[in-house]
Amino acid sequence: MKNTRIAVLVSGGGTNLQALIDAQQRGELGGGVIAAVISTKEGAYALERAAKAGIPGYVLPRKSYDSNQSMTVAMVEKLRELDIQLVVLAGCMVIFTEELTSAYPNAIMNVHPALIPVFCGKGFYGLHVHEAALAYGVKLSGATVHFVSPECDGGPIIAQKAVPVLENDTPETLQKRIMEEAEWILLPHAVKLFCEGRLSVNGRIVSIKEN
Repeated sequence: MKNTRIAVLVSGGGTNLQALIDAQQRGELGGGVIAAVISTKEGAYALERAAKAGIPGYVLPRKSYDSNQSMTVAMVEKLRELDIQLVVLAGCMVIFTEELTSAYPNAIMNVHPALIPVFCGKGFYGLHVHEAALAYGVKLSGATVHFVSPECDGGPIIAQKAVPVLENDTPETLQKRIMEEAEWILLPHAVKLFCEGRLSVNGRIVSIKEN
């Protein structure tokens, strides 16, 4: 799937977006091209990252819509208008409704800062995930890249990477380690596999074809 057009959906600083931009600049997205960055918040720093990389940025502010569903319908229209083939959620804080997964079945990826199925689902985002992991006393946490399904954090898993939890960790130090050692590596790799046409989904199982 050469020149797969990718839209990255963001709400904040865009550190995972930056990992994707860096991978694209190294030629490591398997022929994929980040064609758009769409923010659900005005003034998100992620839009500056996009502008610096010469990637068109768009804003669909969540507050402009009366429900997640009306926002989702508008997002699908925008993605179709931009001829997008792969949607990547990178720190996007909106829970989209089924219109998005219907429009892009097994073509929406999300990165989650834990080893799904633990510490995931409604309410588990940002530092809340790492607070929960530390409170539980797990010795390993990590990140998961998965396809998005109608169930929050419930779609088929593409890739996971474990990261050690250290004795003196705070939610902030654990977050930083998981981003650096797992999220920023896994997400570009999963996008590359998709763009190379190497992912197939059967029920909950994602198979990766050899190159």
